[in-house]
Amino acid sequence: MQRIGVSGIKLTEHELCFAADLVDPESIAISWRDIGGLDETIRTIREKVIFPFKRRDLLVGSALIRPPKGVLLYGPPGCGKTTIAKAMAKDAGARFINFQMSSLLDKWHGESEKRADALFSLARKIQPAIIFIDEIDSFLRVRNLSDHANMATLKGQFMSLWDGLITDATCQIMVVGATNRPQDVDAAILRRMSSKFSIGKPAQVERKNILGIILRTEDLDETVDLDTLAGMTEEFSGSELLEACRLGATHRIHEIMRNANKSHLDDIYDVQIDSLRKMSMADLILGVSEVRQAKYGISGQEFSNLVLD
Repeated sequence: MQRIGVSGIKLTEHELCFAADLVDPESIAISWRDIGGLDETIRTIREKVIFPFKRRDLLVGSALIRPPKGVLLYGPPGCGKTTIAKAMAKDAGARFINFQMSSLLDKWHGESEKRADALFSLARKIQPAIIFIDEIDSFLRVRNLSDHANMATLKGQFMSLWDGLITDATCQIMVVGATNRPQDVDAAILRRMSSKFSIGKPAQVERKNILGIILRTEDLDETVDLDTLAGMTEEFSGSELLEACRLGATHRIHEIMRNANKSHLDDIYDVQIDSLRKMSMADLILGVSEVRQAKYGISGQEFSNLVLD
């Protein structure tokens, strides 16, 4: 609590269950500059969510312009939903509670409900705060008659506590959820998440932007062409682009190991080399081919040979 700049606040036993999930916004290394290909979405989030959240002094005379109490980020896996949530907390200067189901559930009857209440009471004590629920569909999914009674009660209490935030205009708490299955989220939850943003797979121009961010600190040779690379990574998500670049970078290590084996060294880790060579376009193509092979089952070597030819 001292590390995140909060002092003079006494936490209850149940609030302590979530204290370990607290993240100081100053310690979040992610910023909007680290997110590529979502310029329009980021602009909308900053205008409609972050600005009203931070500048409440300008909104005193309006009953309509209020920050949303719930935000839903939805789209395919690996497209940056969690990264955006962290950047939101960083930009808003809000304490970030990375909600974990293990911190909420308890084996004793009635304790989980007390922890749900503690989650929101903790957020009130340390506000401004963002409660981030990743894979929100796994917890607040569509309710039906087959639900366990305890889980149904817990969901109902969670929504009731959430409504308390909605009716309190002075409360600086926001619940942000992320999912790749929005159709599985309960309708009552979707109603509380008034701001919804679709985070889809990047187009070619956006992929070039993402690749530029990923490779901006790498030592590249003159053969690397981001336009060509973006063209051959159609349907790749941001995380797949990152993995392709990582595999391309490690291909240079594969070369060192292969040469060490050819030299019959007793210990391949003793190979004498001053530094890794610059990363080439061929390396990156091999990385793309490996991701494509895992994604579609296409032979990685066949794809690489085709592109390089």
